[in-house]
Amino acid sequence: MHEKYMELAIDEALKGKGKNFTNPLVGAVIVNDNQVIARGGHLAYGEPHAEKNAIHSCKTPEKLFNSTIYVTLEPCNHYGKQPPCTQAILQSGIKRVVIGQLDPNPLVAGKGKQFLEDHGIEVITGILEKKVQKLNGHYNFYYEHQRPFITLKQAISLDGKIALAGQRTALTGAEASEKVHEERGDYQAILIGSNTALIDNPSLGTTKSTAFPPYRIILDRKGETLSHKELTIFHDGSSPVLIFTENMQKADVPKHVEVICEKALTIPVVVSELFSRTIQSVYVEGGAKIHDAFLASGYWDELITYLTPKIIGGDGTASFTSSRRTEQVTAIKTIAIETFGEDLRITGRRG
Repeated sequence: MHEKYMELAIDEALKGKGKNFTNPLVGAVIVNDNQVIARGGHLAYGEPHAEKNAIHSCKTPEKLFNSTIYVTLEPCNHYGKQPPCTQAILQSGIKRVVIGQLDPNPLVAGKGKQFLEDHGIEVITGILEKKVQKLNGHYNFYYEHQRPFITLKQAISLDGKIALAGQRTALTGAEASEKVHEERGDYQAILIGSNTALIDNPSLGTTKSTAFPPYRIILDRKGETLSHKELTIFHDGSSPVLIFTENMQKADVPKHVEVICEKALTIPVVVSELFSRTIQSVYVEGGAKIHDAFLASGYWDELITYLTPKIIGGDGTASFTSSRRTEQVTAIKTIAIETFGEDLRITGRRG
């Protein structure tokens, strides 16, 4: 019975997809005498949470007394952009709270559950927990590991090349390209190196409908991109741009661009800075040296490879290439393969 209503709460949570920014997707359903009397979701960043939307949507408020609320994520017990949901539940007369997943955010992290129990409300946890966790995979990872979830994405030929030497090279077909532009919207930041910025001049946008387009991040040790104001990133203000560099020169950049100077530009330093800015997920598009730097650092969690039936050969740029000496093979697990036109999309997690 609990699973049935938690499924409905999950449906409500999905209504907020693309609108919640750093907040998690959350859904709630209120049940009395085995009948659903109200539903609600967290529909937009800064707006009321799922529990309050469900309570306020109830057309028969008297039925809230002694009812059960099913909520995908533990109700908050702190003041943020909205007052605590635990207070709203307590004041409504609801007597039982069924939770899919406890919140890993330290501001909540068991405090909501404890408050409700301390005030005589029955709390049940762990209903459809694994399914509920998938609603907010990046959010959960961010708080559990204290860093963003990092995906390395590449498009390669059958001989392991990502481009003709020094040239912008479109390898995949239209279907795969469309998928890439869509999946960018599943992340809060898109990251490339300065060579990719200078050669490809990408916009790094997404076709997915989202109220918060991903940050665009460039790792540019020498600050070379700062001398190329013709680049699309300087003219397209649709989302913020962060340029990491060791070059301390004063840069005249548009308002949507921020230059972050570091004494030593390393992957751990970049990841730490993104964590401090509450960026929960990063889609690393390369190039080869950037991918290898993430691989060497250990700061990566997933690899997405678009494999195209083409061959480059010769001095074409090879995937994950740098001057670093390697002495081990890295295993990939949880492999999934999809077809997009003539191309394969292969995903896997760290072994």
